[in-house]
Amino acid sequence: MRRGLTLGKFAPFHRGHQLLIETALAEVDELVVMVYATSVIDVPLQVRAGWIKHLYSSVRIIEAWDGPEGYGDTPEIKREQEDYILQKLDGLPITHFYSSEFYGDHVSRALGAVDRRVDEARTIVPISGTEVRADCFSNRNYLDPVVYSDLITKVCFLGAPSTGKTTLSEALAKKHQTHWMPEYGAEFWLAHQIDRRITLDQFETIAPEHNRREDALVLESRKYLFCDTCPITTYMFAKDYHGKAGPLLTHLAEQAKSRYDLFILCETDIPYADTWDRSGDVKRHQFQQQIIADLGERGLRYFRVSGTLEARIAQVDEILSGFSKYSQTNA
Repeated sequence: MRRGLTLGKFAPFHRGHQLLIETALAEVDELVVMVYATSVIDVPLQVRAGWIKHLYSSVRIIEAWDGPEGYGDTPEIKREQEDYILQKLDGLPITHFYSSEFYGDHVSRALGAVDRRVDEARTIVPISGTEVRADCFSNRNYLDPVVYSDLITKVCFLGAPSTGKTTLSEALAKKHQTHWMPEYGAEFWLAHQIDRRITLDQFETIAPEHNRREDALVLESRKYLFCDTCPITTYMFAKDYHGKAGPLLTHLAEQAKSRYDLFILCETDIPYADTWDRSGDVKRHQFQQQIIADLGERGLRYFRVSGTLEARIAQVDEILSGFSKYSQTNA
């Protein structure tokens, strides 16, 4: 049996890594991928391993949480790396070792395997993890969409009508040179409302299209995507109109809890814009309280912003400055 092994931090997993894995899969009966813990990127090991498993379901993943940190070609580092790899394999025989690095020589010899180098000169896929980390946005074409989307922080703004969500989303996108996602529900409502109402079935179509557009924008975003509402808001409007929401919208509203990285509630302390499509300032305050109650029921953590547009931008930037997408210790 031909069994291949490749290893790395995959921080992040890019097209060069894909070439390596696809070459190996074409040549061996089974491929083992050892994924190392690392501090060079704040994406956890299990997420990076998940990228590989998502794209190549047949590979066998070994999570190397306690791997040696040393990297180089000194005898001591080589021995440490070799001993660790052999220990993690626990007697599993490897016939081919795949890499694009100098260590292919000594690791393959330690394994008693064929030293299979793939695109070591980076001529087929001219990219490295260091280059991607330095500028993920410019190098996003070297990343699969499933990987790139996990590198973008999605910020969702919630609040009753006329709380400044749209203005804030657009202003932050401009400041951070990225995209913002307009509220598709508002666009749909304007196109389909009859006597200022849409049907329960029509509500079911809004969230899927909002999510689809949002997913497309993520792949063109730089570090952040600022979202003017989400399916939770659509769910709240459905309940306000009809006393209930349909099954798909209810599901997508619940799913929104994990779809976004940050939730920010815009306060009602700005002047009310009394346009024809809104229901008055009293209704704004009532709807705001309903949103807050719903967030509490969902157990969703959120931040509040208030004041002028400039003040709100500063507050969001302060939140973002202390935020890491995968950290559990965010301020």
